Amino acid sequence: MTDCIFCRVGRGASPSWKVYENDKVYAFLDINPATRYHTLVIPKAHYTNIFDIAEEDLKEVITVVQKIARLYREKLGMEDIQIISNTGAAAQQTVFHIHFHIVPRSTTDGQDIHWVTHREWRGEFNDMLEKLR
Repeated sequence: MTDCIFCRVGRGASPSWKVYENDKVYAFLDINPATRYHTLVIPKAHYTNIFDIAEEDLKEVITVVQKIARLYREKLGMEDIQIISNTGAAAQQTVFHIHFHIVPRSTTDGQDIHWVTHREWRGEFNDMLEKLR
């Protein structure tokens, strides 16, 4: 997919701030960071989301996610990190090339992600699981 911004970044056709690269995976600083060192990790091959990425490529990507998280811990002392990936517009995916965000966190970073939870759904768990069988 030649017009995909992440495909262009991965092949070096668009500028980026590279953190890590191998034959299959590219990691770079997010151009719109939520925190310092907010990093995106992408497969170089185009996949839209978690549903269509090849298992082997997903393994490569998640291995790099861990490698960078460890690098940030070792070099920068970062112990608190969020790993985020969104699939689909309703899940807030805005670039339709699978990617993982590595977002270093601190209690003073000004970020505050809270989900609305639904304890009342606990009574439906057995029915929910039945639908998966």
